[in-house]
Amino acid sequence: MIANPFVYEINTWPWLHDVGERCGRDVALGDVPAGEWDAIAATGCDAVWLMGVWQRSPAGVAIALSDNGLVDTFAEALPGYTSGDVSGSPYAVRDYVVDDHLGGPAGLALARAELARRGLSLILDFVPNHVAADHPWVAQHPEVFIHGTTEDLQQDPASYLEVDGQVLANGKDPYFAAWTDVVQLNAFSPLLRTAAIDTLLQIASQCDGVRCDMAMLMMNDVFARTWGDRAGPRPRNEYWPIVIRAVRREHPDFVFIAEAYWDLEAGLQDQGFDYCYDKGLYDKLVEQQGADPVRGLLADDRRYQSGLIRFLENHDEPRAAAEFGDGRQRVAAVTAFTTLGARLIHDGQLRGLTTRLPVQLGRYPHQSDDTELVDFYQKLLAVVREETFRTGRWQLCDTRGWPDNPTSQDLIAWTWTGSTRWLVVVNLSAETASAAVSVPWDDMRGKEFELIDDTRGLRFTRKGDDLRNGMFVELGPWLWHLLRVDPIDTPPSEERS
Repeated sequence: MIANPFVYEINTWPWLHDVGERCGRDVALGDVPAGEWDAIAATGCDAVWLMGVWQRSPAGVAIALSDNGLVDTFAEALPGYTSGDVSGSPYAVRDYVVDDHLGGPAGLALARAELARRGLSLILDFVPNHVAADHPWVAQHPEVFIHGTTEDLQQDPASYLEVDGQVLANGKDPYFAAWTDVVQLNAFSPLLRTAAIDTLLQIASQCDGVRCDMAMLMMNDVFARTWGDRAGPRPRNEYWPIVIRAVRREHPDFVFIAEAYWDLEAGLQDQGFDYCYDKGLYDKLVEQQGADPVRGLLADDRRYQSGLIRFLENHDEPRAAAEFGDGRQRVAAVTAFTTLGARLIHDGQLRGLTTRLPVQLGRYPHQSDDTELVDFYQKLLAVVREETFRTGRWQLCDTRGWPDNPTSQDLIAWTWTGSTRWLVVVNLSAETASAAVSVPWDDMRGKEFELIDDTRGLRFTRKGDDLRNGMFVELGPWLWHLLRVDPIDTPPSEERS
C-alpha cells in the first residue's frame, strides 16, 4: 500500500443487503455490480476494508438475542428488526473461512479481483484475542485458551462459559466486562502463536493486509495484567513481532493495521505494525479540546505520525454526522484527511448518515442523505486525491499572534510539498480566530502566488514574501482554508519594473 493511504471501511453484511435492495435481488461478494465498485473507487481511496467476512457463530447469535441490553440497541438502531436481522458479531469468528451468506471464498476472490482492477488493495479482519465458543480450536486445541474452574463459573457466570465439558474464560480487556459471545485465547501459549501464524498465512493468500482487532491486548504487559497467573509463564518474546515476521517472510508487503488504545500505538509500531488507530486525535476533535492539544499531537515525531490511521468514525464509534454535528464535521474532516498517516473513511460517512449500526445486525435502517454534506465531501475528496497528499512532504507551520490578539493560538496550519504545494489552516474553536501564518518554503521571495480553495470556492493572490514571513489569516468558527498554492507567471517587463 502506498504512503498516507485512504482506506474505505465497508460493513460487508449490511452493505451487501443494501446493494441487493438497489438491484432487486440477493447479492454476494462475487456478483456485486461493477457500478458499486466504481463508486467506491471514485472516492479516491487506495484500499477497501471488507469488515466482517468470516463465518459468524450461531451460538453468538443466540447469545446476542438473549442479552437484553444488546437487544435494546438493536431496537433503537433498527426499529422493527426481527431475529432474522441478527447475523451475529463479526468479531465472534467461528472459522476463518468466508461466510457462505457473503459468497464464500470464491466470492471474495472475485471481489478482490474487481478491486485490484480498479487499483484498490483489500484489507480483512484478524481477531487475535478471542474466537467464538464454537470455533474448531475449542475441541481440537483446548490448550490455547484461558481456562477457569467450576467455582469460577458459579461465582462469575458472566465471565466464564462451559463448553464441551471445560470451563473457558470469556474474552475481555482489563477495563470492561467480558464479551459473552467469545472465549479467550492465551497470548502466552506457544501453540497459539503457531496457530495464529498459520491462520494469518491463510488470510494473507486472500488479501493485502489485515486490521487486527484490539491488538494491544496481546502485548505481554497488557496480557499479564489482564490474566495474571491464569496465563501461565510469561514468554521472553512478544506475540506480534513473532507473528508479523513469520507472515512477512512469505508476504513481504502484507500490511498490518492495529486497533489500538491506551497510548500503546508507538509500542505496536515498534513491534511491526504499519498503522495504528489514532484515537488521540479523534478524542481531541470530539471533545472540542481546542487547537493546542491537536497542535501538540501533530508536532510529534513524523515517523510515528506516518504510522497512525486517522478517522472521524468507524463501526465502533458513533456516526460523525451525529457526533460532530454539521459544522464541526467539516473542519474535523479537513484536519483528519490532510495530516500525515493513513486516513479511514467509513461507508455512510460521506452521505452524512447518523445511525450507528450494532455490528451484530445485518441490515441498515433506511436513512436519507445529507445533500450538503455529500457535496462537501465530494469537493474535499477531489482535492485530497491529488498525489502530493500521499507522497509529498508534510510540515507544521508557525502561527503567531500579537499582543491584543488572544485568538491566534486557535489556528493550526501545515503544508504539503510535492508536485504541487498546499497550505491548510484550520480553526478548531467556536470563535473567530486570526494569526500570522508562515509557510516553510524558502524559494518564494519576490514572487506572487494564487491561493485556491476548491472546497470553499475561495481564491486569493498573495506575495511570496508575505507567505514566508507571515500571512494574515482570519477564519470564522469551525472554518478552514485548504489552499493550493500556485505561482503566478509574471511577464519579464513587469519583473524589471
